[in-house]
Amino acid sequence: MITDFETLQAAASHWQAMADFREARERCKRYCYGRQWDDLIHVDGRMMREEDYIRQQGNIPLKNNLIRRMVRSVLGVFRNQYAFPSAERLNLDDESPAQAAFYRHLIDNALYNRMEELHARTMEEFLISGLAVHRKSTAGNTMRRRPGDRHAGRLRTDYVAPDTFFVDAATRDFRGWDVRMIGQTHDLDFLSLCAAMARTEEECAALRDIYLPQSGTVAGAGGSRGFGTSRETLHADFLSPSAPGLCRVIEVWTRETCERYRVHDRTRGTVYKIEADRRADLPAGCEPQWMLDEEWHYRYIAPTGHVLAQGISPLPGGGHPYVWKAYPFIDGEIHSFVADVIDQQRHANRLITLYDWVLRSTAKGVLLFPESALPEGVEIDDISDEWSRFNGVILFRPKAGMPLPQQVCGNASQVGITDLLNIQLKMFEDVSGVTGALEGKLTSGAVSGALYTRQTRQAMTALLDILESYNTFILEGTLLDARLLT
Repeated sequence: MITDFETLQAAASHWQAMADFREARERCKRYCYGRQWDDLIHVDGRMMREEDYIRQQGNIPLKNNLIRRMVRSVLGVFRNQYAFPSAERLNLDDESPAQAAFYRHLIDNALYNRMEELHARTMEEFLISGLAVHRKSTAGNTMRRRPGDRHAGRLRTDYVAPDTFFVDAATRDFRGWDVRMIGQTHDLDFLSLCAAMARTEEECAALRDIYLPQSGTVAGAGGSRGFGTSRETLHADFLSPSAPGLCRVIEVWTRETCERYRVHDRTRGTVYKIEADRRADLPAGCEPQWMLDEEWHYRYIAPTGHVLAQGISPLPGGGHPYVWKAYPFIDGEIHSFVADVIDQQRHANRLITLYDWVLRSTAKGVLLFPESALPEGVEIDDISDEWSRFNGVILFRPKAGMPLPQQVCGNASQVGITDLLNIQLKMFEDVSGVTGALEGKLTSGAVSGALYTRQTRQAMTALLDILESYNTFILEGTLLDARLLT
């Protein structure tokens, strides 16, 4: 097997350039799914989680997950308006029987891939991280096969986790047209790797020689966490698999420059391209013109640098199999929808925790009992037990000039926390654009139907940009499906 350390190093550098994005995505995911006190803070010379610090102070880290409610509301809006791209947007002529049949074939392929559910979950990822990625492949040419799938002619769409994905760090085009390197990492058990890469027993033995020294075992895969539990970043190392027993494969697609000739055949009236080494085979009457052309190459590389498979893009018209959308991608930066409201969520959590602390530390029904008023033969514990009973009676003989027992109740409702919390909740709606009208809440019972419809439409305007941006992602994926199914 040949090695390609240059491509592996370039892919590793682009993957490392996205380290800040992966860290920000992990933080946004924690806040979305309820782990909102996991940020690290510096206390007495050491780092610790905010939750641990609050518990050390004797308080309870409370939270009210506003972000999750916001994400569900936007997902509900997306689900409500989701539709497969129309034939007009795909430049298909519905009146033509052939085009109508092809459009039905596209819809059938979408049903096969469960695209509505796939897009809903990818939309959730898009809101959390700001990056949506899908990979297109035929069912007979994919790293992971659908269980029981024997239809090699099917076109399959797979979700790609952004923490396994990398793209050229110099990319600046919102549409991704200037990307020169793109790819992802795969973690497979050894048998699946052999099924995808090996065609002979010798190739399978070569894969065993590559992966056996680094994994220690290739028989199976061991999980590093419980099923259905949250996780920290498992893809912290570009060359190491996410779990013991798995084999890491790096898939890299590169746009490379090559020499070709543009040939004008005057006898046939055609123009076409040929490879540079085929110039001598041209017939008479053809006019070749030297040119630099571009084509996409793919490589599957092991962490040791060995190239498991490589070649020119087999896709019709060339290109890579990834459809990706980053938001907003100004100067190559990704800023997610969730990240905009994290500060408001943190402030709301702090106010709720502070309110709980004030309520618990405020005097509530404290009895002030003069020591001199304690009857003979009666302990203070007896007074406490009798006081706590709903029909308790305390018998004592008052003395002249001696104050009577009294109960003290503190009022914690006027410290201003409630007003601050209401301000934060209002700011949360203003920053996110997800208002009460979008969630079906009425500001008052006297709102007319026309006013409520107008408020809902205005709330949708704030989300129109991110929804339409994702709709562009859907359209790009469908256009690629159409090209691959042609």
